[in-house]
Amino acid sequence: MATYNDLLNAAQVAIDSALSNPEIQVFLTPFGYPPEELQNGRTLYEAAIAAFQKQKENYADQFGASATLDQLREDVNKTYIRQVKLARIAFKDDPVATAKLALTGERKRSFTGWLGQVQQFYAALAGDKRLQQGLARFGVTPKTIEQDQAQIQLVMEANVARETEKGEAQQSTKDRDSALDDLLEWHSDFVAIARIALEEKPKLLETLGILIAS
Repeated sequence: MATYNDLLNAAQVAIDSALSNPEIQVFLTPFGYPPEELQNGRTLYEAAIAAFQKQKENYADQFGASATLDQLREDVNKTYIRQVKLARIAFKDDPVATAKLALTGERKRSFTGWLGQVQQFYAALAGDKRLQQGLARFGVTPKTIEQDQAQIQLVMEANVARETEKGEAQQSTKDRDSALDDLLEWHSDFVAIARIALEEKPKLLETLGILIAS
């Protein structure tokens, strides 16, 4: 099965060979492929190449944004899990605090579930001095809570960036496929016409990268 690179290369060889060979142009022009139309094909090729490169760049950006998000989440989670363990000790006999901080049950694995638990935990701490006092002896102070909330904000911003890059990458894939389809349609018609126009000139067909049926 032909790859994207194979298809692009076949079109490039055919177009550039025709543009650089006046003899081929003599035969193609009467069949609707004068130099101007060959240049149209070259423009389609350049657009496909640009879309192909853009798609690769956008997916690289998406991978980078995902890596940044993963690292930020991992850093926040280490602190969060440690503080949850401390809170379970500090408030082991306090069902109200336990409920406010969502200390019971397993920690969520999905991003949205995890973020909801983390936000609830730190929002409750930030808004309740009694909870702050209960954790102060373990080194969890209003200042550290504020710093932790700032890190959570960075996670949220990184998630927005990741989703933005994801959307751009998906769109660039559609753009690449559309540009490639336009080029392949042009190239397919060109090959069919070239076979007719150069039927008596097999060497010139070979110059265009068009295989001759044996």
